[in-house]
Amino acid sequence: MELWYSCVLFLTYLVTVNCIMWNLEPNTQKCLKEELHQNVPVIGEFDVTEAAGQTVNYVVTDSKGHILAKRQDITKGKFSFNTESFDTYEICFSSHVPPNYRGITQEVSLITKHGIETKNYDTYGEAAQLKPIEKELKRLEDLSNAIVQDFAIMRKREEEMRDTNESTNSRVLYFSVFSMCCLLGLATWQVLYLRRYFKAKKLIE
Repeated sequence: MELWYSCVLFLTYLVTVNCIMWNLEPNTQKCLKEELHQNVPVIGEFDVTEAAGQTVNYVVTDSKGHILAKRQDITKGKFSFNTESFDTYEICFSSHVPPNYRGITQEVSLITKHGIETKNYDTYGEAAQLKPIEKELKRLEDLSNAIVQDFAIMRKREEEMRDTNESTNSRVLYFSVFSMCCLLGLATWQVLYLRRYFKAKKLIE
């Protein structure tokens, strides 16, 4: 029983919610980036302090510049999207102040969730008529599967990095051998050239 409880606590600690808060200066932009895998649901909740005459916009894009979510003149709300591929995704908040208007600093808070963090197990449990312990076990099952998938992806990336390192080492070795051959050839040619030159000048026999 104690072992099962410890496992539950350990898996619970692995589920984290990203929450960040910062001050957005007038006519500036703040961007946050995160690397996500393919087909990962992402939801976000933001809150921006209001300031008369000022507007704040946000836009979510991938590394190719595709817009996944966008909204102008925001104060409080949510956004959601699904990742199309393994990529780096960026969300930018920008402040806009009219000309000849003295802007003030606005406070922005952002909470993001992705993967199994986005699932509402209360709603799922009611729909499937699950008991509280069954609902918790379902959540832990999904969390375990997500951890296994993350480890599999990490192992695959480690293999790719190892292959890249081995390929780079081989290329460096071949380049070093080629450089040594070039240097030896150049040194031999230089010695022969100087020998012919000195013979032509009758400086040596």
